[in-house]
Amino acid sequence: MLASAEAAGHRERDDGSPVSAVITIRDETASGQLVAELSLMLPAACISMRDLIATRVRFEVEAFNARSGDEVFRGLVQPSGAEQVPTGFKLKQRRQVDAQEQVTRALEAFERNGFFVVVDDRQVDSLDDVVAVRPATRVSFVKLVPLVGG
Repeated sequence: MLASAEAAGHRERDDGSPVSAVITIRDETASGQLVAELSLMLPAACISMRDLIATRVRFEVEAFNARSGDEVFRGLVQPSGAEQVPTGFKLKQRRQVDAQEQVTRALEAFERNGFFVVVDDRQVDSLDDVVAVRPATRVSFVKLVPLVGG
């Protein structure tokens, strides 16, 4: 049976062990400027970076696909056939975004250093690193922007 522990950011079993966790994710620039923030319900209080990225991307895709009329995808990575605009990635034509394709793109971007993730002031280096989520855990995704002409 599950009991609520919303103030702690976790759902717990009767024995007190967490079965899921709520985490706030911040998107930041390399200089630390906040770009966006979102809260996610994670399937467990300990999660690999691979699963954290996948959960985040699926959430973004589901939110976009549920909205009608919006042509700008505000997500971690650029969908195929979209162009970057100041507010996200503009699709040439409104369509459903493929979640699995976006997850694959995001995992590849992490491995290519297209963005990095900092958890509690520590950079995560591997998709296999496990993050223990506590109520005060801070997760920042920092996108690296390539220099023009370089």
